[in-house]
Amino acid sequence: LMVTIYVRVTPYAEIRLMREGNVAAATGLAGAMIGLALPLASAVLHTVSLVEMVSWAIAAMAMQAVAYHAADRLAPELREGIKAGKVAHGVFRAGLSIAVGLINAACIS
Repeated sequence: LMVTIYVRVTPYAEIRLMREGNVAAATGLAGAMIGLALPLASAVLHTVSLVEMVSWAIAAMAMQAVAYHAADRLAPELREGIKAGKVAHGVFRAGLSIAVGLINAACIS
């Protein structure tokens, strides 16, 4: 569900770009999936109720969105770079998502 929301709020169609062989889009999406999974896994381990786990998942998704939009404002070339298949941009986006996910996961434990 979180990945579905992620691909709907990004300004480009990662799935279509991946099907076209765009490694930058695939790398960015893979990093986003890891970045979203890390805090969810931590929530599963450290929370005592489904409501608490879902609350952390929503908070983690919100933080990923904030980081995504902050990166777009600080480096607007990321958006076009990923569309153009520039792998460095996809790797940066993946690294950012994973870093935010790790921080979110640590906050839960």
